[in-house]
Amino acid sequence: MTSKPVASKEYAMARHLEQLVVEKPWGRTDIPPEFGEFGSRRIGEIWFAPPSGAASSILVKFLFTSSRLSIQVHPDDAAAKAAGYPRGKEECWLVLEAEPDAKLGVGLTRESNREELEEAALSGAIVDMLDWREAKTGDFVYNRAGVIHAIGAGLTLIEVQQNVDCTYRLYDYGRPRPLHLEEGLAVAAMAPHCDPRDTHVDMNASRELVHDGPFNLLYLAGTDYRPCLPERQSEYSFVPLSAGCEIDGDAVTLGECVLTESAAAISLAPSARALLAWPA
Repeated sequence: MTSKPVASKEYAMARHLEQLVVEKPWGRTDIPPEFGEFGSRRIGEIWFAPPSGAASSILVKFLFTSSRLSIQVHPDDAAAKAAGYPRGKEECWLVLEAEPDAKLGVGLTRESNREELEEAALSGAIVDMLDWREAKTGDFVYNRAGVIHAIGAGLTLIEVQQNVDCTYRLYDYGRPRPLHLEEGLAVAAMAPHCDPRDTHVDMNASRELVHDGPFNLLYLAGTDYRPCLPERQSEYSFVPLSAGCEIDGDAVTLGECVLTESAAAISLAPSARALLAWPA
């Protein structure tokens, strides 16, 4: 992983998180300029790291894809802790841009079993067993732990996940990286997947996206966002998706992520859009 640190800055109630820029063979060179200038580097992911020494349970990242990512699966809390990790990994995606024919793979098209999946992972036939959904701007997908999934080409999306470095790759299109078949098949749901939180987001209207997982997530837009804001103190991750966002009276924009203890510090212009995430 190649990273490019960006100095953090602090306000009275807010901390701007360090930006970590990750090059990937499936990344892109047309990254929005708000994230920085990267020349011909193929940027696949941009993460926002918690302050040094902090132990945030949520990680936010942007992904930019030119080809399919690996087919993978994540463990739940119990399996992850048994393997020595602090927590399991559930995640969700909001599609910000999608090229024609872009797809997301979520769950399987039919019931399967461990033996069949292992053989399919080794041969590559698992690609055709995945349920590849057409992806459009505004699509929201929640991946519970155990759901076999993959991100396709031609997508810009934001991912909010439990903060743990634990991914079990089942198939990687011949790229020279290790697979984790034993660990992955032990936690994989070998069936189709449909989550009630999956939806299409009207990008001009605020709404709750997740309230019953290991984290909470709001989509904020326009002039109707303030009634949605939670009142209790917590560690909120505020992620602007456009210009017109402020926190503590200071402008923040696409390419930044800010931690704040009070959602009341957030202000949006009528055309602004953002995400707000916090631990459950």
